[in-house]
Amino acid sequence: MAVEAPLNVEYKTSTDHNNICILEDISKIQDYLECSKRNFEDRLKRRPMNESSFHDFVLHKTIGVGAFGRVMLVNHKLNPDKFFAMKIMKKEQILKRNYLQHVTNEKQLLSNLRHPFIIQMEYCAKDVCNLYFVMPFIVGGDLFSLMSDRGVLDELHAMFYAGQMVLALEYLHSLDILYRDLKPENVLIDEVGFIKLTDLGLSKRITSNRTTTLCGTPYYLAPEIIAIKSYGKPVDWWALGIILFEMVAGTVPFNADNEKKLFYRILSGNYKIPINFSPNLSHLIKNLLRVDLSKRYGNLSRGITDIKHHRWFTKIDWVMLYNKHTVAPFIPTYSGPSDTHNFEEYVEEDATVVCNGVDQTYFADF
Repeated sequence: MAVEAPLNVEYKTSTDHNNICILEDISKIQDYLECSKRNFEDRLKRRPMNESSFHDFVLHKTIGVGAFGRVMLVNHKLNPDKFFAMKIMKKEQILKRNYLQHVTNEKQLLSNLRHPFIIQMEYCAKDVCNLYFVMPFIVGGDLFSLMSDRGVLDELHAMFYAGQMVLALEYLHSLDILYRDLKPENVLIDEVGFIKLTDLGLSKRITSNRTTTLCGTPYYLAPEIIAIKSYGKPVDWWALGIILFEMVAGTVPFNADNEKKLFYRILSGNYKIPINFSPNLSHLIKNLLRVDLSKRYGNLSRGITDIKHHRWFTKIDWVMLYNKHTVAPFIPTYSGPSDTHNFEEYVEEDATVVCNGVDQTYFADF
């Protein structure tokens, strides 16, 4: 766990030769966020993504499946020792589900975000049938699998992951981006035990601080989304409260045998805090899971300060955590950079299946 930095150490916020903003002083967090925003805007203008071809890669095995296709372990033919996760999305399914704007947003964000706890895209490609997003392969699997294996996490372990989620959300929100899909399945664990948020398909950059789209995973939806009200960044802080509860309790706070009952319970805001929760954790979750937006942490006058300076997080040194200058409480086991044992096994399908009648004009800008 991170420890407090000595008081006599001088820190700075700067930009290195690769135009990456560096955070070395918690008092300079606003400078860091402003630097990050400038760089993000610059990258949007340059569009520096590495265009590639599906045939540049060697496919090994499936490591995930989704609504539009699957994720496969691959390596680039010119660099056989470096492995990637290739997200293969069927154009036909994207159009059928009216998901084109989501995929467009995801490509833009994956290409241009730069944060230690958020995945980024290394290559993209397309052919007649599919879109391909190629990202680093994160060997440790995801938080969902870890929680399924362990049942519950102790509070220090949960604090380590939650702290990184807070920093990632702070960065996204400084860019006016809503994540909208924070859940254990979207939290990857790297080879040294730190996290990477992945799957930005539901993320959206907003210009008015509000949006109205009904989307997300039911158990993690904030009440204002369910009520079809306009909403903003506080929906991510609600989801943080859900995942915090889940990590330590082993179950989500709102549960039901059908979606209607689930939504009713979320809108009511009624749930029970397990007796094993510390008073500090209980207090933090209580204030994240506020149905009343005027009382929800992250949405008050002090903003994210109410979360980062909460007494449950007192053992976190935010600068050390950001810079990964601490030891993770859990290091995943793996035999090499292509080891997939931390992922589920899936039945393989032919990646060369021919598609029919996809209107390519929709994908001209990919």
